[in-house]
Amino acid sequence: MKKSFYIGILSLFILLNYSCSSDSDIDITPSPTSPETVGAGILLDVSYGTDTDQTYDLYLPQNRTLGTKVIILVHGGGWTSGDKADMNSFVELIQADLPQYAIVNMNYRLANDTTSPFPMQLDDITTLINQLKTRNEEYIISEDYAFLGTSAGGHLSLLWSYAYDTQADVNMVASIVGPTNLADEAYLNTADPTIQAYIDLLGAEVVVPLLESFSPFHTVTNSAPPTALFYGGQDPLIPNSQGMDLSDRLTELGVTHEFTFYPEEGHGWNGQNGIDTWNKLKAFVNEYH
Repeated sequence: MKKSFYIGILSLFILLNYSCSSDSDIDITPSPTSPETVGAGILLDVSYGTDTDQTYDLYLPQNRTLGTKVIILVHGGGWTSGDKADMNSFVELIQADLPQYAIVNMNYRLANDTTSPFPMQLDDITTLINQLKTRNEEYIISEDYAFLGTSAGGHLSLLWSYAYDTQADVNMVASIVGPTNLADEAYLNTADPTIQAYIDLLGAEVVVPLLESFSPFHTVTNSAPPTALFYGGQDPLIPNSQGMDLSDRLTELGVTHEFTFYPEEGHGWNGQNGIDTWNKLKAFVNEYH
């Protein structure tokens, strides 16, 4: 089955065996004597906070148990835009090729000229994780999580897994073209107005220590979970140093990781490299989650 890939938007043709429902009218309660009878279910726009952007979609596989692991999808959009719908093609791929996993596709509060993304968006991930833990018996899922994020969502996935996962709940994290070092000289000395606008989101008093505190490269430790990284050599938003330097740092720390670099690709790709990316992601999830 051919799959093409562009920043998490994949074109594919598969049939889904799941039924959609709202948060209030789905029965996901297992039979006390026959857990095999647990049906698949979808909960859409489940609230995890008071803001309208604090919602997630939950996709629950059939015959799951309290050992069923969870994959959390985090969309991109420069921390200021984007929506969980951007990750729906990943949902379909996971359902088709990794059907044993539950999927959480999350939205988070978006930054603007007066509201910084950090730590707001990281706090949203923490709140989401806490709700999933509170509801794990209701949903019939485990407390074992993996992250898959694209672009800004890749950055958030890495940063939360490295610096905010105080309970070591994350088994693995994958970033596709996610920034890793906001204090990179390539960013600090940029004349690109688009990149400068992202840095300006942090406020007027941006200093290097602040940038480092919100950078996976500077916050990663030797206890970080297995990490999969995918980057393009012609990316206009992510300097080559971002993926390469984090990969080198993970090697220094002895952290299990895979780094895939496509020299001719930009901020997203399709064709054979798209297929290669998904095949490597699928194998990484199967091995480490």
